[in-house]
Amino acid sequence: MASTGDTVVSDDADTVVSDDADAVDSVVSDTAVVPREFGGTSGAATAGPGKRLGGPGDRTRTGSQPRVFSRDPDAFPVPNGREEEWRFTPLKRLRGLLSGDAATGELAVTVSATGAVTERIPMSDPRVGRALVPSDRVTALSMASVTEALLVTVPANEPAAHVSIEIKGGGGLAYGHLVIDVGHHAHVTVVLDHVGSGTFGAGVEVVAGDGSDVTVVSLQDWADDAVHAGAHAGLVGRDAHYRHVVATLGGNLVRIVPTVVYAGPGGDAELFGLSFTDAGQHHEHRLFVDHGPPRCRSRVTYKSALQGDPANEAHAVWIGDVLIRSGADGTDTYELNRNLVLSDGARADSVPNLEIETGEVTGAGHASATGRFDDDALFYLMSRGIPADVARRLVVRSFFAEVLAAIPFDEVRDRVAAAVDEELARYHTVSDGVSA
Repeated sequence: MASTGDTVVSDDADTVVSDDADAVDSVVSDTAVVPREFGGTSGAATAGPGKRLGGPGDRTRTGSQPRVFSRDPDAFPVPNGREEEWRFTPLKRLRGLLSGDAATGELAVTVSATGAVTERIPMSDPRVGRALVPSDRVTALSMASVTEALLVTVPANEPAAHVSIEIKGGGGLAYGHLVIDVGHHAHVTVVLDHVGSGTFGAGVEVVAGDGSDVTVVSLQDWADDAVHAGAHAGLVGRDAHYRHVVATLGGNLVRIVPTVVYAGPGGDAELFGLSFTDAGQHHEHRLFVDHGPPRCRSRVTYKSALQGDPANEAHAVWIGDVLIRSGADGTDTYELNRNLVLSDGARADSVPNLEIETGEVTGAGHASATGRFDDDALFYLMSRGIPADVARRLVVRSFFAEVLAAIPFDEVRDRVAAAVDEELARYHTVSDGVSA
């Protein structure tokens, strides 16, 4: 990931049905018509459809509320915490990310790629900004603070590309930007591994060409003092399959904003998320899935476990916005969020929002639930001779099983599962009557 800094390369819920379908403009395309082969490795093949959003602040309606899309930070006022998109975020803990302070930190980026080509390109390159146009101040400042991006290009029809990128913070403030350009009918898995310390503002954009199969796994395994604000944008081509998996384990504050926009009919997006939030940590995941073309599918599954203490709260936030536009006939969408509270001093905020502008949908729904650890399940396992710590681990592993199964590599899946076990070992649950 190209970056600015010293870099080394080695239960609210809303469902709205709107009758004013004509008042809504498309975010990416003026029409549902896209090239037959969207995505590729040449400029003509990857230019993408429709208009470009940017400049001094294009105000575009995305459902009932207008959003500003711009790479100009001045298009976004400094938030005060009362804005909908910032009301859960502890703004003071974002350090210099809201003011766009100059990069002072060290960031080591190590890339390993098979079946893909990596290079650095200037931020003025037209391949930057096709999937991601900032919709908040932090993302705009991050993009403005970076001089070049890391571009990963997967050629069309590549059968099995694999890319691994480690981003290791060495302290201080740093920025980065990553573009993943996947050609039509190519298959690729990308693993982003965030470790170390510091403050990091970054953008990740994924262009999934027609008929491609793209999996992106992003691990946030930061040290306990790290701050990370990231925007992950996926532009899904005709009949493409896009899977995005987030596992957030470390960090003082981590705020990830995944978005999906469809560039043609038949696109399929699956978004999975797992977080384990300890005392003093703030983990926030804000999703937006924009259904514009017809016959597209989306599934969102996010699960969080929390353990804190009354003097040092653990806070997990999940916002899931899905918009089905007037031309998105045959849309099939469902989003689910589950939060497992393991101790006192833990707070989970879950807000699914579904807005529908057409009656011709195949399916549309959402579900959200937050509950305490099931002491009955723990007692059942203990009554059969299983020690309390092992029984607790089994219950939590079962809770996370669906998301863990979405991680494609055994070594990555095992690492996340082991990290969850380690987090559990740090504290005793309330059922033990003991705090760490």
